[in-house]
This record gives sequence, C-alpha cells and structure tokens, in this order.
Amino acid sequence: MLFNEPSPLETKVLTRRFGLPNSDTVDSFLANEGFAAFRKAVTMTPEAIIDEVKKSNLRGRGGAGFPTGMKWGFVPRNSPKPKYIVVNADESEPGTCKDRLLMQYDPLQLIEGMMISALAVGAKRGYIYIRGEYRYLIDIMDRAIADAYAKGWLGQNIQGTGFDFDVFTHTGAGAYECGEESALLESLEGKRGVPRIRPPFPAVAGLWRCPTVLNNVETFASVPSILLMGGEAWANLGSPRNGGTRLFCISGHVNKPGVYELPMGFNLMRMINEVAGGMKGGRHLKAVIPGGSSCPILKAEECDIAMDFDALKAVNSMLGSGGVVVMDETTDMVKVALRIMRFYQHESCGWCIPCREGTLWLKKILTRVEAGMGQRNDPALLHELANNMLGRTFCPLGDAAAMPTISIVEKFRDEFDDYIRRSPMASVAEAETEVPVGV
Repeated sequence: MLFNEPSPLETKVLTRRFGLPNSDTVDSFLANEGFAAFRKAVTMTPEAIIDEVKKSNLRGRGGAGFPTGMKWGFVPRNSPKPKYIVVNADESEPGTCKDRLLMQYDPLQLIEGMMISALAVGAKRGYIYIRGEYRYLIDIMDRAIADAYAKGWLGQNIQGTGFDFDVFTHTGAGAYECGEESALLESLEGKRGVPRIRPPFPAVAGLWRCPTVLNNVETFASVPSILLMGGEAWANLGSPRNGGTRLFCISGHVNKPGVYELPMGFNLMRMINEVAGGMKGGRHLKAVIPGGSSCPILKAEECDIAMDFDALKAVNSMLGSGGVVVMDETTDMVKVALRIMRFYQHESCGWCIPCREGTLWLKKILTRVEAGMGQRNDPALLHELANNMLGRTFCPLGDAAAMPTISIVEKFRDEFDDYIRRSPMASVAEAETEVPVGV
C-alpha cells in the first residue's frame, strides 16, 4: 500500500514506478526503464555526465540545496586515492519521511543513481548509510543489492562494460547528528558520530580521507531521470535555478497528509489547498514549517510563495528537506517552540559548547514559560541566546535549533507575552545589580 493517495497535480518522475509488484527485483526494474540511464552513462565521458547534472539544476535534496553537478565536479579526477560514493539515508529531520519511500518502492533507482555517480568520478565502491530505525528498509535494500549482484548489475565487469562497482548498506545508530555529512562519515568509519572541522570537504577528503561524493537518497535517485530526459528538459520541470521535481512531505492539520511529487517552485498555498485537500475541519491556516523543523516558520500571510530554495531564502526561511508541517489556528506556538527544542537538545552531540549549552538553556527557558512560570524578559532572552548560537558551531545543528526559535519568538511574540502575563513571576522585577567600580 502506498503512503497516500496520489494527487492529479503531481508530476510523476521519481515516483513513476511506485506500486509496481516486486519492485525490489531487477526483473521488475528492467521491465520499466531500469538501468537504461546507466547504459547511456557508460557511453559518455565523466565530464559529460557531470555536465548533464549541472544543466539539470539539481540541488541537493537533503536540505542545503547545494548544486549537485558542482559538488561532483569538486572530486579530483587524478587523485591516487580510491574514491567513494556515500548515500545519506539517515532521514531524521522531523516532518520528513520521503527517502524511506524511495528505498521501499524503488530501491534499484537509488542504486542506479549511485552507479552513474561512480562513473562520473571514478569510484568503485559505494555505501548506503541507513537510519537505524529503518530496519525494514535495510532488508529491502539488501535484497535489491543481492539480486543486482546475482544478475550481473553489481560487482566486477558489470554487464560486460568493464565497469566495477560494489555497494554495501551500513546501519546508523539513531543519531540525528549523523545526518550531517562529516559526522556520518565519522560514524561510517566506526567512530563517534561528531562533525569534522572543514575544510577539507568530503569531495577532497571524505571517507577514510579519500575523495567522496556524498548526497542524500532523493538526490541520487533523481540522476537516472536526468540522463534519460536530458539535463535541460529535467531542469524545465522546475523553476529557474531549481530544477526538476521533488518529494514534499505534507503533514499536520490538512485533510490529505502525505508525500507528493511536485515541481520545484510549486506554490505553497496550492500545495495546502489543492494537493493536501485544504485545512482539516475547515479551520484557518496559522503557520507553516516549510522544510523540516530546522526551518524558520512562515505565518499564514507569508505562504503564497513558490516552494524552491531561492524563494524561501528571500523571506528568510529555507526549503530544507521538504517537510511541510501545516498548523491551524488552534496551535499553541509556545508549545511548538518547546517541542522543537526538546528534540534538538536531545540530539545535540555535545561536541561544541554553543550548541550543547545553548539548546539546554533554550529548552529550560521555554519549559519555564510553558509551565506558567515565565519572566518578563524571557522572550528577549530566548531571542538573544538563539542569535548567539548562530554560526558558532562546528555543524548546522546549532543553527537548526536557533533559527526556528528566533522566527517563532519574533512572529508570535504575543503568545509568549500572554503566557507571561498569567505567570506569578511576571511582576518580579529583573535584578540588575550595580557592580562598584574597581570590583
């Protein structure tokens, strides 16, 4: 059974094979254009493959939105070290649940994307780092990999092309931090999953300090369609500088939550009203988290907007991982802020002080406000503390905790003030001790 009923407004590219029987088998895959893109890729030069990906305007679907072709082009062709392909399948962003569908319903599309990337950079081995909670998906991927080996689509001299490529799955241990690429690499090497100081970046010094292409599931899964359609045609499915389609995970107070494949740049209000069936119970829209919990929130009046990286950046938010969380008028934004912060405080790896201590203090203050014991300066304190975390951590987790906090406090300050007005601490003056000169 599929995750949700499809919408007539969807553009089926990545998901066109969803629902086929035996979709984790090579025979089913081959009967439906499977490995056709790989057969084309083996006739192309590495530079031509990368050029097509650049033309497609494919930007990383994991959250950062970095141009994929450019990222692949950073891998040094003449390095004497082995090169690796690594898939980030550690899907842990709250509100996001689309990579799991790609692995469940079309696992060989991901493998084909890895193979094409390997041809482009000269890699011979690939790893799929899968979130530990996705145990059933590891089994599906392992079956698909085994069938590909058995039928000559992985291993040595694949289908007589002279190309060798091996693929392995690797289980994560339930750490959100390992969704960050350098922490993922540390974990894949058998070490504690904490971020590396960069540069160097993975393209030059990634897995075992060797050149590495590291993208998420949706990014790799997009590559076969790019080669089959041509980079320019695939780019034209989306908006300028934001090529193709992407999977949007729509959850919250809508009538038809689910994962939908829509063109990049699809309007958010249309997404809510026409794709997801409108607001549940006929209530009014209050706010939307547009790309997973780390993204700054949008108020209802800001939601008539194109869902692509550039449009959301222009309003100081992000497309992120495509996790669209819709909230109606009954939503308590103080509770939303606290729920988000509980997650990030729990998931901080503790490697750097601004994140380790900052998330803890943000959670403590939000807990105090939500419990009815807030103090008059708490909103200002939350805002200042979150701003002091921005840009001061080894990885973006600190920013991911700070940005939604800042946006919620700024855009829904009245709800924080309402909590504090009802607090017995509201009348307590903030102590300002004057320090004598010379002390």
